[in-house]
Amino acid sequence: MRKLLFLIFLMPVFVMAQQQTADVIIRNGKVIDGTGNSWFYGDVAVKDGKIIAIGKLTNYTAPKIIDAKKQIVAPGFIDVHGHIEGGLFDQPTADNYIYDGVTTVVTGNCGSSAGNLKRFFFRVDSLRPSINVASLIGHNTVREQIMKRDNRLPSPAEQLRMDSLVEQAMKEGAVGLSTGLIYIPGAFANTAEVVSLAKAAGRFNGIYASHIRNEENSAVEAINEAIQVGKEANVPVQISHFKIGGRSNWGKSNITLGLIEQARLEGWDVTIDQYPYTASSTNLGVRLPEWALAGGQDSVKARLHNPAVRAQIKKEMLEQLARYKFKNYSYAVVANYSSDSTYNGKSITEINKLMGRKSKASYEAETIMDMVEKGGAQMVYHSMHEDDVKYIMKYPFCMAGADAGIPVPDRGMPHPRGYGTNARILGRYVREAKVMSLEEAIRRMTSLAAQKFQLKDRGLLKEGMAADIVIFDESTVSDKATFEQPHQYSVGFQYILVNGKLVVEDGKHNKTRSGVALYGPAKL
Repeated sequence: MRKLLFLIFLMPVFVMAQQQTADVIIRNGKVIDGTGNSWFYGDVAVKDGKIIAIGKLTNYTAPKIIDAKKQIVAPGFIDVHGHIEGGLFDQPTADNYIYDGVTTVVTGNCGSSAGNLKRFFFRVDSLRPSINVASLIGHNTVREQIMKRDNRLPSPAEQLRMDSLVEQAMKEGAVGLSTGLIYIPGAFANTAEVVSLAKAAGRFNGIYASHIRNEENSAVEAINEAIQVGKEANVPVQISHFKIGGRSNWGKSNITLGLIEQARLEGWDVTIDQYPYTASSTNLGVRLPEWALAGGQDSVKARLHNPAVRAQIKKEMLEQLARYKFKNYSYAVVANYSSDSTYNGKSITEINKLMGRKSKASYEAETIMDMVEKGGAQMVYHSMHEDDVKYIMKYPFCMAGADAGIPVPDRGMPHPRGYGTNARILGRYVREAKVMSLEEAIRRMTSLAAQKFQLKDRGLLKEGMAADIVIFDESTVSDKATFEQPHQYSVGFQYILVNGKLVVEDGKHNKTRSGVALYGPAKL
């Protein structure tokens, strides 16, 4: 009898001894772990910035308990294609990304990155933004340091200096090399130059991410060039914002995507990313031939002031327009024109009329050149077809990338992708169009991205992984940003944790800044 009473007395002590303590516990969630496997009901425990347990955690307690109420609990989304070098330090809360479920951004894309990544990462860790940040090293950034904006190939010595800068950036924490072969000065590089730089990144286990040379009529050749770089440098390839533009190319996504599929069948690690819209966004200068943009702005102005040269530029612009089978430039809409903000949101056709010019493409080309002479503009180009967007999105090795910075609220008319990329995929394309399952969409946004960019402790809900977690309502998550009213945050994300700290509570950003710099595999 005494022994029985003694055991009964000890039982509460034993139970208490088995109880585990966490910082945060998420209960009653539909857990989608990022692997692509089906959801399951479970709890998630977080401590010291890490996930410490997943399952039916009845023996866990925490000062902060979140009742997920059968909403989706998933890894934080990884945006693999960002341009946040400038905006991050002005707006470290990165609201546009956070409200879209993004906890990590890979920046330095399209050949443009911070020139000194050691200093950049130091600033990130000192600032502590709301998101985690990884970076590529940009080809254009490196080339301009060594060769300025010259329209020529590098000397052997210049190539070695550029290779050395890439190697240094990899040691400082870059995840790979990016190119923007449509932009100056990267457009002046040949394939051999890029291969040499990709080899430099590859020596430190980096990848090659490319805004390819052409995404319209010459897309096949441009994709093949990116694959060739990967083969010759023996590095994984990521083709950025994969698309097919120009009316003459609508319906050809099966051809361009077929090149990716064939490369993978042959054993080459080639993947892609995409934003879920039929419009792209870049500068106005890309409407001019590349040679016209060599040198600085003074050189561009000098060419535009030369009647014979201006006539040749205009001729090539109109030839490009004809190849795309567009009658005029009504597909080109101003996002931000610093010389005259009243142009924001208007097409080149509309601006041409405001200038009192005839409604002909030749006059619109003159309008474009005038605007470029005054510093150019950021544009939105409505040049793609929805069927191609959906076809590309179905590809299992296609990730999400907004191709955006951190916009200043109510400034300009930026592409809505900067606010709504992930929510648009989940709402419009998963819930409504059923292009893919919810589990598959989350796999693309999380573990696939983490694997490609070697973010080894991100992308999965798994014990020991960093506690970047999103909780959202799959029936209401949606994008609100439109081309007409772009400055609108996505809705549906109820809670978001970054490195174990709550950044969004009850659907509101609480201004917590718990993000960190994420380094590539060669960081010393």
